[in-house]
Amino acid sequence: MNSDVRKYIIAVAVVVVALLYILRLFTIQVVEDKYKLTASNQAFLQMTDYPPRGAIYDRKGKLLVFNQVAYDLMVVPRDLKDCDTIGICKILNITTDDFKKRLVRLSGSLKESARDYRSHIFESQMLPELNAQIQERLYMFPGFYVTARTVRKYPIPMAAHLLGYIGEVNERITKKNPYYKSGDYIGMSGIEKGYEEALRGKKGVQIMMRDVHNNIRGSYKNGIYDTAAVPGKNLYSTLDAELQQYGEKLMQNKIGGVVAIEPATGEILALITSPTYDPNLLVGRDFPKNYAALARDTLGKPLFNRALQAYYPPGSTFKLLNALIGLQEGVLRPATTYPCAQGYPPLGGKPKCHPHGSPTDLKGSIATSCNSYYSYVFKSIVDNRKYKNTVEGYQAWKDYVNSFGVGVKIGTDLPYELKGIVPTPAYYDKVFGKNGWRSSTVISLGIGQAELSVTPLQMCNIVSTIANRGYYITPHVVRSIGDNKVLPQWQKKNYTKVTNREYYEDVITGMAQVMTGGTGRSVQLPGIESCGKTGTAQNPHGEDHSVFVMFAPRQNPKICIAILVENAGFGATWAAPIASLMMEKYLTGKVTRPDMEQRMFEGDLIHKHPSSGAKPKPKPQLQ
Repeated sequence: MNSDVRKYIIAVAVVVVALLYILRLFTIQVVEDKYKLTASNQAFLQMTDYPPRGAIYDRKGKLLVFNQVAYDLMVVPRDLKDCDTIGICKILNITTDDFKKRLVRLSGSLKESARDYRSHIFESQMLPELNAQIQERLYMFPGFYVTARTVRKYPIPMAAHLLGYIGEVNERITKKNPYYKSGDYIGMSGIEKGYEEALRGKKGVQIMMRDVHNNIRGSYKNGIYDTAAVPGKNLYSTLDAELQQYGEKLMQNKIGGVVAIEPATGEILALITSPTYDPNLLVGRDFPKNYAALARDTLGKPLFNRALQAYYPPGSTFKLLNALIGLQEGVLRPATTYPCAQGYPPLGGKPKCHPHGSPTDLKGSIATSCNSYYSYVFKSIVDNRKYKNTVEGYQAWKDYVNSFGVGVKIGTDLPYELKGIVPTPAYYDKVFGKNGWRSSTVISLGIGQAELSVTPLQMCNIVSTIANRGYYITPHVVRSIGDNKVLPQWQKKNYTKVTNREYYEDVITGMAQVMTGGTGRSVQLPGIESCGKTGTAQNPHGEDHSVFVMFAPRQNPKICIAILVENAGFGATWAAPIASLMMEKYLTGKVTRPDMEQRMFEGDLIHKHPSSGAKPKPKPQLQ
């Protein structure tokens, strides 16, 4: 064997031995350490480092949600042997029985708690004042320690349903998502839930050593196994805080929902549910008590998000959509006239029509909200000779309606969105029997009644589509995450099955006449050409609902609004003034009609109609 080969073998041997030593050191220092760390939990205390949630801003950079320092009182049940139980109960204002019940809830039983060395949250979201009392006497409470957390703070007490709230995770959530552990918090509704992953950040962990007396002696291995928390990302919403706040004030003591959208972008400017509540009520230690009180309010149901989840008949506002479908189908022209002096003659004058000039053409039918006209229009769509039968004609009508985001989920970024109700042919087959129904059987769909149900968000999306002359961008409440770039999913145009722009102009002309000489003339915007449509939605549970939709200006519209006020009668009485005032405030920054404003501020319809409430959800088979 020559010298070169020997040198090579020796070099390889040295490298192999070195690698073996390195592997052994790694095993000792890392693998075994980690095993010991896992297996010997009694010697270590793993403290979770909770990151601050991201802040939320409005479209102008106004801060809507931020974090306030809070503290969780943690307990290791096994270490409570010498704890001054009575003392800590006094500070927390609980009884000793409450103390024991909490231990049972955390560990399973008092016997198990004596062996439980895990850390649990004993008292959550303590504000600094309470934490200070605990810290002064913490040496008397072995087994307890405090970890810093944050709670949400709302500098402007508004938009509770849109912003949402956070709550403690339950067992179902922890089983579904291993990121969350008992005692963690998660977004439960609104933006907090819809953007939970971005807002929450990422938890960190600090591993502390304990001596034989369970006293903390510092960081384990100088923190080499600790992980730093990653703060949540800030969100920049589409909300206009000033408009939201003003709209909520106008809707005080009324029941209903209001949605305002910028048509060109699909950005939600305001989403109002009334009655509402101060979002600061659902933070901190008083969360359970305040939530229970809100849930007990059966008169106004303030926890119910009417703007997004209440089903209402759209009433006469739906005539706009039927006009567009009739024009697209070729069964209606702008000059088409129908009589209405005696209501709808083919069904003995039903639906009835309120007094106005007869006959009327398309634009006049919108301006005067003619029931008879749209009964004829609906019948002509369903009975169009190009379809083989009623079912085929009705399905074609339904497909048009679905393309406007009704009877389907629009895909907004707010959770718990409902799709509304547009009955299927199968449903009517079940109710009336196969081949047992005709267009006249369901004629009330022509005027936005019968089984038809929409949410205020869908109402606003319809008028936004009309303002855009044939398409909508999915309504959304968050513009960007962590930077100022608009999220790409909010740039797609969703086109309807009504494709001719001229048809929209015909309908818009009728909507403009609503404001100049029709049913909405009393709420015309000063100096701004606006387009609207009133509605009075029949309500089987009380007085009719007041409905109104509008957008402005007519050319290059900046805002559209849909509003429904429960049990308030005609659309022009309550819904139209509120929408008109909000629109003027948004477009001009001021209000020039103080008398109208004062009447809306002072109007109390909740106590006038104690039995009022949202229309119950239709049965599932309607979907």
